[in-house]
Amino acid sequence: MRLHDLKPAPGSKHRRRRIGRGESSGLGKTSGKGHKGQKARSGASIRPGFEGGQMPLARRLPKKGFNNAQFKTRYAIVNLADLERKFADGDEVNEQTLRNAGLVKGTFDGVKVLGNGELGKKLTVAVEKVSATAKEKIEKAGGSVAEA
Repeated sequence: MRLHDLKPAPGSKHRRRRIGRGESSGLGKTSGKGHKGQKARSGASIRPGFEGGQMPLARRLPKKGFNNAQFKTRYAIVNLADLERKFADGDEVNEQTLRNAGLVKGTFDGVKVLGNGELGKKLTVAVEKVSATAKEKIEKAGGSVAEA
């Protein structure tokens, strides 16, 4: 086989549709737009939700309810197994050291340490929240918890 023998797979290439090129093309005269009407005009595009001038559904329905999600406190979650993997014995663990270690990325209101995994190192943990099991395991390993 040589370069000049290469051909595209059958059915993978399609001819471009040439509209408005005579009746025999099958797409002459009205060019597939039908007769008259808003969608037959040049530059015709109707924005989503437009109902021909009738009051749209989104404006007919009453506005109600309140969502408190924008005021929610969002915490970055870190497990003890992650601390065991990334920190050495006697290290200080706070938001900045967690970010440097790559365990916390993005914007959060604080950091919460959860007790998933085992801890065998003596760490000083100073974050916003620590779960009860995490606190127990950190103190059992000889470390200390100071909630910031």
